[in-house]
This record gives sequence, structure tokens and C-alpha cells, in this order.
Amino acid sequence: MADKSDVTLPLSISAGIHIGVIIILALGIDFSHKPESMQQVSAPAVKAVMVDQQKVANQVEKLKQEKRDAERREQERQAELERKAQEAKQAREREQAQIKQLEQERKQQEIETQKANEATKLAQVKQQQEKEKAVKAEADRKLKEQERKVAEDAAQKAAEKRKVEEAAAAKAESDRKLKEAEAKAKAEKAKADADAKAEAKAKADAKAEAKAKADAKAKADAKAKADAEAKARAQQEQEMADALAAEQAALSQTMNKQMQSEVGKYQAMIKSTIQRNLVVDESMRGKTCTVSVRLANDGFVISSQTKGGDPNVCRAAKAAILKAGKLPVSPDPAVYNLMKEINLIVEPTF
Repeated sequence: MADKSDVTLPLSISAGIHIGVIIILALGIDFSHKPESMQQVSAPAVKAVMVDQQKVANQVEKLKQEKRDAERREQERQAELERKAQEAKQAREREQAQIKQLEQERKQQEIETQKANEATKLAQVKQQQEKEKAVKAEADRKLKEQERKVAEDAAQKAAEKRKVEEAAAAKAESDRKLKEAEAKAKAEKAKADADAKAEAKAKADAKAEAKAKADAKAKADAKAKADAEAKARAQQEQEMADALAAEQAALSQTMNKQMQSEVGKYQAMIKSTIQRNLVVDESMRGKTCTVSVRLANDGFVISSQTKGGDPNVCRAAKAAILKAGKLPVSPDPAVYNLMKEINLIVEPTF
């Protein structure tokens, strides 16, 4: 706006001067008809006007040039403004187009994102389905593998059974053929033997008959002799057995007496040992207690039990046995076997 006011003022002055000159020229004032004095006076004025007119023309031209320059600058400015406005418009259009493009891209991105999400969900569902299919396929594979192994085991067992059966059948067939051959050979041999035997039997029968008669007589004689010898030997053996039995009975009786004597001796020793360890008082006088004692082979008391009697005497007897710990026993195993479990009657002595 400042540039426009600076140009307007000179243009107004120039326009006023030009209008004045144009009016003068239009009127066509002729100063030649004026009086001489007037002419004399006007000449310098005209000259001055002409000079001023030239200056005015120059000034006008200058002003025109300035106007043209101003207009040119204004046009350039307007053109620049229009160019800038156009550029701004284009920039806005580009910006709007870019915004529109960005909006379209955003919408497209949203669509693509939605599609991607749907694709992701679909892929997840598909992946889950594939995973389930894979799990099912793996389970089916394991089941088929197990069925295959079972089938292979069954086939192997069937093959082994078939081989065994084939081997058994082959062996049976071989045995049958062998038996047939053996039976045939035996039949042939039996027939030959039978023929030979029949012939030999016929020959032997006559010989055997004669020999049988001789043998029968010899056997009868031998039997009679053997019977007599057997009778004499049996009588002799019976006599020896009777004598041995009598001797063993006497020996057994002697040994039993010795063992009973030995048992009695050790029983007396045991009773004496118990009596030595027995603590008595007057309440026990004339009273007894039956005690059953079980002994080890070294005399150690394994157990002791009272079988009946006075309680005080029984308690004292058990205490005495416990105190003794070991009782006398025979080193002879036979005597020990008779006395390893004995019943004793304990009677306190005063």
C-alpha cells in the first residue's frame, strides 16, 4: 500500500500539467494578432512556456516512464502475488491432495490393518487347526505305529509259529518216512527172522525136547539138593539171629540201666545245685514244688516252668534255677537227650 501512494501523487501532478497543456493547445490561442507590445511581452513568456513545456514533457515522459515502471512493477508484483497465490493455491491443492492421499492411505492402511488382523486371526485359527491336526496326526501316527508294531509282532510270531509248524511238519514227515522205512525194514527183517526162526524152531524143537527131558531130570535132582541145603542154611541163620537178638537185648538192657543210672546221677546233681541256691523259710517245711526244666547241651537253662505245688516253694525254686544259670548235664549225647527236658520235685531241706 505504501508503494501505491508514492506513485499516485506524481501521477496526479503530471496528469494536471498534461491537462493544462492539452487545454491550451485545444483552444489554439494565437498570440500573433495581439498588439506588438503584447507580442514583445509574450515572446519570453512563450519561450519560457516552451522551455517549461519541454521540462514538462520530459517530466511527463519521466512520469510516464515511472508510471510504466510503477505499472510494470505493479504488474510484476501482481504477477508475483498471483504467482505466489497460484503457488499457495497449488501448495494448498497439493497439501489437500496430500491430505486426501494421506487420508486414503490411512483408510487403506486401516483396511489393510483390518485385513491383516483378520488374516492374523485367520492364520491363528488356521495355525491352531493345523496344530490340532498335527497333534491328531501325531496321535494317529503313534497309534498306527503301535498298531504296526503289534501287527509286526503278530506277523513275526505268526512267522515264527509257521516256521516251527513247518519244521515240526517237516520233522514229522521225516520221522514218518523214517518210521515207514524202519517199519518196512523191520517187517522184511521180521519176515526173514520168522522164516529163519521157523526153520530153526523146527530143528530146535526136536533137540529141545530131548534136552528138556534131560534138563527136567537134572533140575529135579538139583532142586531136591537145593531144598535140602536151603533148609539147613535157614535153620542155621535163624539160630544165629536168635542168638544175636538175645545178645543185643542183653546189651540194650545193660545200656539202658547205665543210662538211667547216669540220668539219675545228673538229676541228683541238678537237685543238689538247686538246693544250694534255694532260699528257704519255716513256711516251706514239708512242702514241695514240681518244676519242668529245659536245658541246652552245655547245661544252660533255656526255660523253667512250675507244674504245681506250694507257691512259695515254686517261687524259691525258680529263683534258685535262675541264680544257678547252668545246671550239670552229661557230655554223652544219648544221656543228654534223656535229660534235656526233665521234671524235678524240689523239697526244701532244713
